[in-house]
Amino acid sequence: MQVPLWLALLAVGYLGVKLIRPPWWLIAVLLLGGFLLADSVLAPVIDNAVK
Repeated sequence: MQVPLWLALLAVGYLGVKLIRPPWWLIAVLLLGGFLLADSVLAPVIDNAVK
């Protein structure tokens, strides 16, 4: 079964917020930080580390 990545991330994010209930500022910081890191000079290093 193939599930689109965006759908899997949406489901995991929704369940994480419902079950763990982190503060909204922490969610915003993680999303903004991930977005900024993906467009930085560290992106290739992070990509190699994840693979």
